[in-house]
Amino acid sequence: MITVVNKTKIIATIGPSCDNSATLQSMVDAGVNAFRLNMSHGDKTSKQKMYHLIKSLQSKNGQRPCIITDLAGPKIRITDVLDDFVLEAGQTVTITNEKEADNEHICVTNQIGFTNISEGARILINDGRIQLKIVKAISPYSLKCQTEIGGKVKPKRGVNFPGITLDLPILTEQDKSDLTMALEEGADWIALSFVRSAEDLNEVTNVMNELNIHLPVMAKIEKWEALNNIDAITESFDAVMVARGDLGVEIPAEQVPIAQKNIIKVAGSLGKPVIIATQMLESMMDNQTPTRAEVSDIANSIFDGVDALLVTGETAIGEYPLDVVQTLKRVIIETEQSNLSGRKSLPEHVTKTADAISHAVCEIAIDLDIKVIMTMTHSGSTARMISRYRPQAKILALTPFKLIARQLQIVWGVMAIKVEKYDNVDVVPNLCKSVLEDMQLIESSERFVITGGVPMGVTGTTNYLSVQVI
Repeated sequence: MITVVNKTKIIATIGPSCDNSATLQSMVDAGVNAFRLNMSHGDKTSKQKMYHLIKSLQSKNGQRPCIITDLAGPKIRITDVLDDFVLEAGQTVTITNEKEADNEHICVTNQIGFTNISEGARILINDGRIQLKIVKAISPYSLKCQTEIGGKVKPKRGVNFPGITLDLPILTEQDKSDLTMALEEGADWIALSFVRSAEDLNEVTNVMNELNIHLPVMAKIEKWEALNNIDAITESFDAVMVARGDLGVEIPAEQVPIAQKNIIKVAGSLGKPVIIATQMLESMMDNQTPTRAEVSDIANSIFDGVDALLVTGETAIGEYPLDVVQTLKRVIIETEQSNLSGRKSLPEHVTKTADAISHAVCEIAIDLDIKVIMTMTHSGSTARMISRYRPQAKILALTPFKLIARQLQIVWGVMAIKVEKYDNVDVVPNLCKSVLEDMQLIESSERFVITGGVPMGVTGTTNYLSVQVI
C-alpha cells in the first residue's frame, strides 16, 4: 500500500557528505523527493557521477527522484588582490576588471560592466562583511569607493552590487557546458541563477532548441532587480526559487521575509511551484537537532504556501544529512496536520476555463468528502492547477510520461503515477479505478473525482470533471 504523507516536498543538495548510493537511498527513504546538483562545484567526471548515482535510486512509488540541475551562473568574485590586503574604514579603493591589483585596486570577474548606479548603492564583499560606498564611476569597468566596513580582502570571495545595474552574461561558457550535460544526462528541471528579468529565460531556451530537448526552468530569485520584475519573471518561468543566501545580501536582511511572502503569493496566483532555499536548518551542519527559530521558519514557509523546501549545505557538506531530512519531514508533517494554512479561494475575474474547473474540483472534494482527486495530465499542467488551491484531498497525477511524473515531484501535494498511454476520455474512469484499487487509497463504494483536458494530450485544456465511485 502506498500512502501520501507530507504534501510539502523535500529537496536535498548532493555533496561530499552524501555522495554515495547507501546514504542517498536512505535520504530518499526518509522523504527526499528531489536532489539538487550544484554546478558550481566539481569537474565533468564528478558531475556525471552524481547524475548516475541519482538515476540508480528508487522512491517508494517505483520512480527515481527528480533531478534539479542548478547552473552556477555569472557569480562575481574577487579575482586578484594583494596578499594580506586589509581595508580600513574611510579608506578609498577602486573595484575594477580593467587594471591589475595594487594597494588601490581590487580586481573582480572579467566581462562585467557597471551601466547604472542608483543613489546609495553599495558594494558588498564576502556576504556583506566588507561594505563599500560608491564615490564615482571612473569608467564602465571601474568604480571608486569609500570603505564603510573594513576587513581583510581575500581572493575568490563573492561580491554583490545592490543598487548597481550590471552588464554581464546570463550564461557563462561553463553554464552552457553544464546545461548541455544536464539535457544529455536526464535532468528533470533546470535552475537558472541570478535571474534579473523575464528575458533571461531566452538564453536557456536557445541552448535547449539547439539540442531539441526541452525542460522546465525555475528562476532563482537572488538579485535585487528580480524583485522589481517578479510578476513577469514568475509568469515566464516554470517555477521560482527564493535563494535567500544571495538575496539576503542584495537587500537588507529584515526585508527578506517580506520578499519571500510576496514571491510565494505571486507564484501561487499563477499556479507556479515555489521553492524556499538556504539556511533552513543551518545549525544542523554540525548539530543533530535544529534551533526553535529554524523550526518556526520552516513552519511559516509552509503556512505561506511553499511547494518545496530546499536544504543546501546541510546535506551537501554537513555532518548529519539523514538527520536533516528526517527533521525536515517531521516539521512538515506536524505543520500540515495543524490545518492552519487554510484553503486558497478562487481569484477574482477568472477568465480561464482551466482555473474554474480546477477550483470546482477542489470544492466538490470538500462538499462530497472526497479523499482523492485524480488528474489526467500529459504536461503536468492540470496537476499544478489543482495543487495551487491546496485541497485536503490527495492529488494523484496520472501521466503516460516518466519525465512529467518526475517533474511533478516538486509540486505541493502531487503524487505522480506513470500509467500506460490513454487516447480518449472513455477509458479514464476504469484506468483511475484500477490505480486506486492497486494503491488501496480509498474503500469500496467511496467516491473520487477526475479532472483533465479534452482532447487528450493538449496542454492547458483542463475542461473535464467527473465524479466516480470505486
